[in-house]
Amino acid sequence: MALKKGIKQLLAEAGHKAPSISAQDALQRMGDASTVFVDIRDVRELEREGMIPGAFHAPRGMLEFWVDPESPYYKAVFTEDKTFILYCQSDWRGTLAAATLKEMGLPNVFHLAGGFMEWRASGAPTAARPAKAEGGRRKG
Repeated sequence: MALKKGIKQLLAEAGHKAPSISAQDALQRMGDASTVFVDIRDVRELEREGMIPGAFHAPRGMLEFWVDPESPYYKAVFTEDKTFILYCQSDWRGTLAAATLKEMGLPNVFHLAGGFMEWRASGAPTAARPAKAEGGRRKG
């Protein structure tokens, strides 16, 4: 079966819809109240490798549902007037997800060039996944 579009074409198209941000430039935004780092990796990746300190975890499979205010899974963080920096392990999922959020209407969305691998390679800080609080909800 021949595909109409392969992953290379999808990534190229998505890259034109949402800009990337380098690890160095993203690091400059750490601690900025107007910026939210969004980790879209699977929970097992977070447990194994950690995450960017203070990042909001939004699993890739739920992202669109968490962004849409009409969804029963909506998360208010996504309608705040913020800049969102999405990242995954190597930036493939981040690129696709950022393009989707731009299509949905979020104006200030970037994907972290090179993903979490590049973030770590640059020497930027990482942290363990926050521990569960009582009641099963995660702290932070």
